[in-house]
Amino acid sequence: MTERAAVKAALKTQAVETPSWAYGNSGTRFKVFAQQGVPRDPMEKLDDAAKVHEFTGVAPTVALHIPWDTVDDYAALARHAEDRGLRLGAINSNTFQDDDYRLGSVCHPDASVRRKAVDHLLECVDIMDATGSKDLKLWFADGTNYPGQDDIRARQDRLAEALAEVYERLGDDQRMLLEYKLFEPAFYTTDVPDWGTAYAHCLRLGPKARVVVDTGHHAPGTNIEFIVATLLREGKLGGFDFNSRFYADDDLMAGAADPFQLFRIMYEVVRGGGLSGDVAFMLDQCHNVESKIPAIVRSVMNVQEATAKALLVDRDALGAAQRAGDVLGANAVLMDAFSTDVRPLLREVREEMGLDPDPMAAYARSGWAEKIVAERVGGEQAGWGA
Repeated sequence: MTERAAVKAALKTQAVETPSWAYGNSGTRFKVFAQQGVPRDPMEKLDDAAKVHEFTGVAPTVALHIPWDTVDDYAALARHAEDRGLRLGAINSNTFQDDDYRLGSVCHPDASVRRKAVDHLLECVDIMDATGSKDLKLWFADGTNYPGQDDIRARQDRLAEALAEVYERLGDDQRMLLEYKLFEPAFYTTDVPDWGTAYAHCLRLGPKARVVVDTGHHAPGTNIEFIVATLLREGKLGGFDFNSRFYADDDLMAGAADPFQLFRIMYEVVRGGGLSGDVAFMLDQCHNVESKIPAIVRSVMNVQEATAKALLVDRDALGAAQRAGDVLGANAVLMDAFSTDVRPLLREVREEMGLDPDPMAAYARSGWAEKIVAERVGGEQAGWGA
């Protein structure tokens, strides 16, 4: 197989998971701007996700968020997804929106609140059993706002105890993916603030526990590709939440703020064997002013472009320059790949997959946007927190 053919083969097998909540209304901390045609229930979210997969060919799974995507029959929801050429992906828990969680959830000083939170996580594993999902994704808003508010070490003990109970409930083919975030809504201490804390808990739990890297959850200047390389080396990278940040959060489309960073991350994924392994690639974005489905299509395409460029890095030339101590030569190898226009290559890939070479234009011509605006009238639109 030629190098070009190998790159194309890898791109054809890439899979990017889309999040159900990205199809609903979302916004900033101050305002949610409603859009016409937004789904009113999880079924309609899957209908929209199916369109993303139809035009990109690489978005076959959809993550759910509980209780935002609560239904009476999860097996029926899984069948609805299958009927549309999809599968249900990670189950995301929610321990940050109830009033009881004002001082935390699994780290709360009150044992009854901790019990409520853990019971919710166990419920999410039950849902995994019903949907066939393999990953339980956990993000905790737990933390403190003032020095002395709570015992930092005791909160870590409570966290470890909760994670251990949920870990024991997992099936043999299920995983726990632990996400971290630098800050917000806790502004003094955050209980899972960085990859080291998440890694330490996952290491103690065992092989079914992995770390999730949300590309927007870092301080400015953080070398995210170093984190990715290290977690891959240790066999502890479970997945990504792809998005972009300019300031303090993660609500922009993947590759929007710094496409070079996304390329560098994807190179470490390729270098570390993560592209062909069990690393989950998911989008986690807030589409506030842009149309939902086109934004997700474009985000998938951005991930594809970064991956294609990473696959084009001449690793033999790079290794030779590195061994020779040729600093500028090694950098030039990376920059040559990043500067390559991979859009013609991706158009070829899509045509060989039986897809339109331009997913954005194909979606615009499909009439789906006009159809959902006309049909989704009445009811309650899905949105952040619903």
